[in-house]
Amino acid sequence: MDIVRVFLLMSFYMFGACRRNAAFMYLGVAARSAVALGLHAESSGSISRSEQQERLQLWMSLCVIDLLASSILGRPAATSSLLRENKREVHRMTVTPAEAGLFASYQLSLVLEEIISCLYSEKAASIEKADSLLAKLNRWSDHLPESIRTSSENEEPSMAQERIIGNMHVACSYHFAVILVTRPFLISTLSVRLARLHQTLSGVAIDAPEEDPAHSRLAAACTDSAVYMLQTCMEVHQSELLLRNMGILKAFVFAAALVLGFSMFSHHDVDPEIDGAFTGALAILRMLAHQSAQAALYLDILTSLEAAVTQQRRRMAAQARQRRSQYVSRIFSLTDSPRPARMQSEEEGRTAATSLIPGGPFYPWAPQDDGPRTVTPPVIDGAFLDWEGMELPLWDSFPFTEPGSSVL
Repeated sequence: MDIVRVFLLMSFYMFGACRRNAAFMYLGVAARSAVALGLHAESSGSISRSEQQERLQLWMSLCVIDLLASSILGRPAATSSLLRENKREVHRMTVTPAEAGLFASYQLSLVLEEIISCLYSEKAASIEKADSLLAKLNRWSDHLPESIRTSSENEEPSMAQERIIGNMHVACSYHFAVILVTRPFLISTLSVRLARLHQTLSGVAIDAPEEDPAHSRLAAACTDSAVYMLQTCMEVHQSELLLRNMGILKAFVFAAALVLGFSMFSHHDVDPEIDGAFTGALAILRMLAHQSAQAALYLDILTSLEAAVTQQRRRMAAQARQRRSQYVSRIFSLTDSPRPARMQSEEEGRTAATSLIPGGPFYPWAPQDDGPRTVTPPVIDGAFLDWEGMELPLWDSFPFTEPGSSVL
């Protein structure tokens, strides 16, 4: 059993060192070692109760880290088939808060495995499946003990930090699972909004589709879950309880910030709560970037996305000013060119329209030609037209290409 523990610790260390391929391989060694020892099956009666508890805790720890890491990296989990084949009964552990958190994480990992299997492995999403999976997640959250939901005031600082970080990871895992369920519908909804935004900025009438109310409802749940995750992380960060290198948290924060960034890009109105959560994600990654090259890369990507959102909002504001008044223009400025403001607004509107032409990065499913352009969003309740955009590695796996990279 020490072999399993050693490879789990080596895997966790490698994630912190940004060597994700090596970490994934060590997880595989730990999983096969656990199977060889029979940790995945019920213990026989000849084993003492304390040893049974020890074997069970080790197996649950392996499943949690394996399923989380695999879902983030977009790779098959070594324990997923074992979880499906062996429906092992695990009794709730309430001896210590740490054991309660481990049990909650293990139960959540079972739902996470089902999410990956139903939505991503089969490459088909439906409203019925999403509602069913979200109902399971809600039932899981309803049975969480109070030790995971609240903080304690009568603990030693070191013990309090350990428990708070553990509870934060449980909460982030839950919000990440919700994001995985609802993200296909967020992509569908944002594609419709971007089509309408293109119509607004270009002034050209196109056959823009209508938003599906059910898809919009699930897309809102995806955004809300990302906001809640980042707000939770920001509370811990502002309390100065975060560690300086957190291998899993940086991936959670990046995934949630991507959801919010693309939502901000496709919205006409500014939501202060979403903007604040996105800014909080940048602050957390900026702190983690001092010791993590992966966090530094995530920060660079999100900073570029923030710049794109800012530019998009400036274009929309300039066009709104142009529509409000056609009788006045700016005469003098120390920074702007001497062109009349109306001319500058018209050029910005044409630039915005060009950047949103179907077939670019926001419309990969639309053809890029000189003929009539029709924006067709992906179909959810049926065959998804662009499932390549739904693969998990595209949301998290950004390999380093610079010399001296620490990633295999």
